[in-house]
Amino acid sequence: MSQDRANGPAVLVTGGAGYIGSHACKALAVAGYRPVAYDNLSTGNRWAVRWGPLESGDILDAARLNEVVRTHRPVGVMHFAARALVGESMQAPHDYYRTNVVGAINVLEACRIHGMTAFVFSSTCAVYGTPEAVPIAEQTPLRPINPYGASKLMVERILDDYEMAYGLRHVSLRYFNAAGADPEGEIGEAREVETHLVPLALDAILGLRPALRILGADYPTPDGTAIRDYIHVSDLADAHVRALALLLDGGESGRLNLGTGHGYSVRQVLDAAAAVAGQPVPHVTAPRRPGDPAELVADPRAAFLRLGQDLTGRSSLRNIVETAWAWQSRRQATAGHGAVGGSGDRTPWGG
Repeated sequence: MSQDRANGPAVLVTGGAGYIGSHACKALAVAGYRPVAYDNLSTGNRWAVRWGPLESGDILDAARLNEVVRTHRPVGVMHFAARALVGESMQAPHDYYRTNVVGAINVLEACRIHGMTAFVFSSTCAVYGTPEAVPIAEQTPLRPINPYGASKLMVERILDDYEMAYGLRHVSLRYFNAAGADPEGEIGEAREVETHLVPLALDAILGLRPALRILGADYPTPDGTAIRDYIHVSDLADAHVRALALLLDGGESGRLNLGTGHGYSVRQVLDAAAAVAGQPVPHVTAPRRPGDPAELVADPRAAFLRLGQDLTGRSSLRNIVETAWAWQSRRQATAGHGAVGGSGDRTPWGG
């Protein structure tokens, strides 16, 4: 779908040039909205903005935010822009609280000033910390163990206060593990600093990165490696569109887990990658990373109830790996090893 076909009501998408944000922009355009990507391109990619305009700017720049909102008059906001590396947050908490909390307040103030009443927030399962039991429901105690998770939880509380004071309705979507790539191959993961298992495994097969390090092979799980809940990024994007539509139709605010309810171990993901690529994933074992739980799996029933029982139709592990492999192998074939990263104006292949 070209940009000129997305001529419906505008939606401001902060972080719209990033991995999840760009997939959300495509889903918005398919649903008849006009996504307005607002991004400082520090980790996002200009080439990923294909379904609406790109407005360059930082969420810490309140004046620029208000200028963009005045220009486009969006009916709602999807807020993705944030710092999102757990380890980095432990070393630089100031940057995380400033960007994730102060930046979110700037976006909320733009909503308040311009009368918007629908806000979809990109939250995280990190708000739960190390849960006492799985699967994890929304009622699980909130005990974040790092500044990243704490910053997201702070924004969830601020959203409650903005609704009470100003009537801003919201849905906070607590992700588990986003993975995969656009099934049509138009966008996918392309970051210089990569932390996600699936692209790291596939890049190791392609020879674009060193052997994958399995962080911990002695967990109390069937094969000794950590278990996580993986949801396809396109299903995640559709969930945002459904949440926005719910709010625009007058639906109530809420917090919802986005996952499948099924977990896969690191070794199971590596086996799936090997089956799709036709060769094993080069890997080594390493000690556990401090603070990593053995198992994180969502209870997604509340999301299924509010957003649709078909919410995770593309999220089989096989499909996640196949779409990611198609994306990453195409990037290698057309752009060579220099395309591993991709930020700012860089393109994953020549055009």
